[in-house]
Amino acid sequence: MARRRRGPNNALDAWPGYVDALSTLLMVVTFVLLVFVVGQQFLSVSLMRREHTLDALQKQLAELSHMLSMTEDKNKSLNATVASLANDKQKNEDQLKALAGQMALLNGQLQSKDQALASADSASQQQNTKISDLQAQIEELTRQLQAISNALDIEKKNETAKDTQIQDLGNKLNIALADKVNQLKRYRSEFFGRLRDILKNQKGVNVVGDRFVFQSEILFPQGSADLTAEGKKEITTLAKTFKQVSSTIPADIPWILRIDGHADKQPIHSAFPSNWELSSERAITVVKLLVSEGIDPRHLAATGFADYQPLDAANTPAAYARNRRIEFRLTDR
Repeated sequence: MARRRRGPNNALDAWPGYVDALSTLLMVVTFVLLVFVVGQQFLSVSLMRREHTLDALQKQLAELSHMLSMTEDKNKSLNATVASLANDKQKNEDQLKALAGQMALLNGQLQSKDQALASADSASQQQNTKISDLQAQIEELTRQLQAISNALDIEKKNETAKDTQIQDLGNKLNIALADKVNQLKRYRSEFFGRLRDILKNQKGVNVVGDRFVFQSEILFPQGSADLTAEGKKEITTLAKTFKQVSSTIPADIPWILRIDGHADKQPIHSAFPSNWELSSERAITVVKLLVSEGIDPRHLAATGFADYQPLDAANTPAAYARNRRIEFRLTDR
């Protein structure tokens, strides 16, 4: 029996069970049709054999009729001969004996033919019995096929009803998810609003869409993933504000604070092999400090984008400085 899998929302996925049931029904229908075809073939062969037997018996009857006709003619001839030879009794006795022997032989042949006809009738009755049995089996198979067809119709109706229920549940789930997203947007707006008020006069700190952006120079020395004293102070302030906001977020909202590290496209000259390692390590450093400040690590994620998500594509020092940044994004998992 197929196991019912559970989807992302712990809902039962009953589709494999339905597929197994329909496959079993299809196998039963195929087997029943095969038995029906074999029965029809056997019936056809039996009928052909019976027709051949009847044809042979008709030929034998025709031969017997012909022989009887010939016998009657011979009897007439013998009677005429006996009448003509009545005066010569001794001479005709041998002829009469011979004719009697022929008559006995003909009677034996007639008896043999009668026995053959009786055997043919018995065989015909057996064939009729077999035909009746096959017809009864065909009627039973037809009844079973009708029952299976009715069961399939009922199963299709049940499947349609279940599909409708699944669709309704999906719509309700989408509505619930949209509501959670709207709630998360509200808490994100509150979080960013508080940070904007606290850091509104801080140079290099901006709110861009749904992201709170720190320029890297505020937090890290150039080419390094170690926070400066000023950087630690800024992240600590952010952590306190975020703890206040996160404590009001309901437990059933799957939120996460993502810290994204970005670098510029200039070649790196430090202990890091590339901007991938530098941007990732900076994001991880910020996450570790947030955890030390009491933020639940299950709601934190560190990602590195190197220099492949620039805010400014120009090749100027100002563009490079703008692209070196740490972004905070409150989003759903």
